[in-house]
Amino acid sequence: MLIRHADPESTEPVEMDGVKDVTMQVMVGREDDAPNFALRHFVVQPDGHTPLHQHDYEHEVFVVEGTGEAECEGETHIVKAGDVLYIPANDLHQFRNKSDAPFRFLCLVPMTFDCGKPTPGS
Repeated sequence: MLIRHADPESTEPVEMDGVKDVTMQVMVGREDDAPNFALRHFVVQPDGHTPLHQHDYEHEVFVVEGTGEAECEGETHIVKAGDVLYIPANDLHQFRNKSDAPFRFLCLVPMTFDCGKPTPGS
């Protein structure tokens, strides 16, 4: 069994086009010999955002802390701690933090990509 704590202090900056003030921590991934899924912990700072992007796999998101905007296929929704989101494969989406506090979420994706270089806010 693996036990790991989702700690904002353990996240590392996500550096790619379209990202502003986002950090990430891989909670479970390829390095843990997880065969099917990767679980990542994202922190989006105030006025930060993930890129507006899409990919060929679905993912599920659980909002841990704060309030943010989740845009999917042109519709924007306000999401808050305790909310669960399902984003279908190929849907254009983005997460934004318009609040004055950190916005944290967990993101579960299939192990079909390089977990060392995930798409932020996937």
